[in-house]
Amino acid sequence: MLTINDITYRLGERLLLDHASASLPDGSRVGLVGRNGTGKTTLFRMITGDLSPEGGNISLPKGRRIGGVAQEAPGGPETLIEVVLAADTERAALLAESETATDPLRIAEIGTRLADIDAHSAPARAATVLHGLGFNEEAQQRPCSDFSGGWRMRVALAAVLFSQPDLLLLDEPTNYLDLEGTLWLYDYLERYPHTVLVVSHDRELLDTCVDHILHLDGGKLTIYRGGYTSFAKQRAEKQMQLSKAKEKQDAERKHLQAFVDRFKAKASKARQAQSRVKRLEKMGTIDTIVDRDVQPFSLPGPERPLAPPMIVLDNASAGYGDRTVLSKLNLTLLPDDRIALLGSNGNGKSTFCKLIGGRMAPLTGTMRSSSKLETAYFAQHQLDELRLEDTPVAHLRDLMPDAPEAKVRSKAAQIGFPAAKAETPVKNLSGGEKARLMLGLAAFGGPHLLILDEPTNHLDIDSRTALVNAINDYPGAVILVSHDRFLIESCADRLWIVGDGTVKNFDGDMEDYRSLVLGGAKAARREKAASDKASEAAASGGKAEERKGAAVKRVAQGPLRQKLNLAEAKIAKLTGLIEKVDGVLGNGSAFARDPDKARELSKQRAVLAKTLEAAEEEWLELSAELESA
Repeated sequence: MLTINDITYRLGERLLLDHASASLPDGSRVGLVGRNGTGKTTLFRMITGDLSPEGGNISLPKGRRIGGVAQEAPGGPETLIEVVLAADTERAALLAESETATDPLRIAEIGTRLADIDAHSAPARAATVLHGLGFNEEAQQRPCSDFSGGWRMRVALAAVLFSQPDLLLLDEPTNYLDLEGTLWLYDYLERYPHTVLVVSHDRELLDTCVDHILHLDGGKLTIYRGGYTSFAKQRAEKQMQLSKAKEKQDAERKHLQAFVDRFKAKASKARQAQSRVKRLEKMGTIDTIVDRDVQPFSLPGPERPLAPPMIVLDNASAGYGDRTVLSKLNLTLLPDDRIALLGSNGNGKSTFCKLIGGRMAPLTGTMRSSSKLETAYFAQHQLDELRLEDTPVAHLRDLMPDAPEAKVRSKAAQIGFPAAKAETPVKNLSGGEKARLMLGLAAFGGPHLLILDEPTNHLDIDSRTALVNAINDYPGAVILVSHDRFLIESCADRLWIVGDGTVKNFDGDMEDYRSLVLGGAKAARREKAASDKASEAAASGGKAEERKGAAVKRVAQGPLRQKLNLAEAKIAKLTGLIEKVDGVLGNGSAFARDPDKARELSKQRAVLAKTLEAAEEEWLELSAELESA
């Protein structure tokens, strides 16, 4: 479908694309990968026609629509649902024309085309996309100007997803999403009916949502079948084969050259020597694949670890002024915990991080921790605190005022800024390098607790792997907020869910959480479809018959509703019991007073959790059965 033919492009003196070629199969989902700065975004701009290559060409079958997220986020008075619906320009134009058309033939053509493109279901489809990206029904009716830049970028993403272009171009689509929105996007892209080309450093997305990897390296494009893990394996095998072939070629070259050097002056061997010279001249050079080394991250641990428990929350609450955001917090944090916080943006994850990090005191209840507790906090917004004109060395010198210059530079190299890079002004650093610097400054003193809020934004895949290794080597406790599922699964051994005004342990893994998130989204889609269908029936007349039919349905649904009510009561009871057990277990002294009882309570909690899971499954089945009825 998309053909990239022998394109060349320079950015200043840098050759980004050097006679690069590739062809994307029709209907494929392709992940475009490569180190930061290799030219991935430049390639996107050439595909959309915003840039022209110096040589070669890019072609797409006539009539195919290309769609990407607008660089300018919508921010006018239009509601979110209006912005998304307007992205389907054909539908919008046909509806506008239908208001003024007078020719009966044209009116019929418009009606037929609107039916062909399923225009009547567009509001429901637009609402589904917005809901999946984190906007509830009330938010969808608010103007774009009410939302911050990050949320408006979600609206721009929703608009292009709704329009369903023949070639969907996405450049780091998860950067503005929380984990829940990211999981929904994975599910959406897996089912996308047309061709997708996505630039992403999200390894989970590249493993679950794409069926080809397009690798940009050294100005060349190479396409591999499969996801990222398959690509990495294929490339490693190719690297090994090329390395062996080069060794063999080097040995042959050395042997031929030795013959030439030895016999070129002898008349009896001159012909043979000349023949070997020609062979050497014709022998091509095998280029091996050379990966640039990624600087490791430095996360020094505390000199003296603290005795457990490190932090205990006892019926604590947190908030701002007279507004309580989180309450009934009964949790224990151990010195070597690795905890990921789950939950949609706006549920209180940042508030909880500030509380646990000592940046705010609990409104009620208690939070007990050691007076020696040292906490480091990293969040993306802190990148704005870096001094743009200063260098990494200058930032480190503030923390090491009495240290000799050699020691400061040694520390700069340790956190990833060796030699000349240490003297580069912050304004000239990439987003990933700024994040590396900020993380190194935050963890400089060897904290007991490291709180990381979206640490992988701006990091490429190899740098994310280096960060995973650093977190796993770090001896202190980690609280992690991230939309990167690969990072969570690689580092976290406990999951806490932030929602419904509190923070609780999530008894499951990331696949369980994905099912929970997508199950809710699917239920919302079914509910919206049922609501739209009911509205259409009411508007079309026959209200008496409809009321009669509804009465008959209510009678038929009576037993189902009764079962559903019983299931809801069971869920509420089990949830209450689990909260009580968590309250006891959350008190760190419970284990010291009666370890056997504490272990028994832990076992009971596991049984209660499994029973609750079964009750929730039963509730979902009954809900679906009731909707079908």
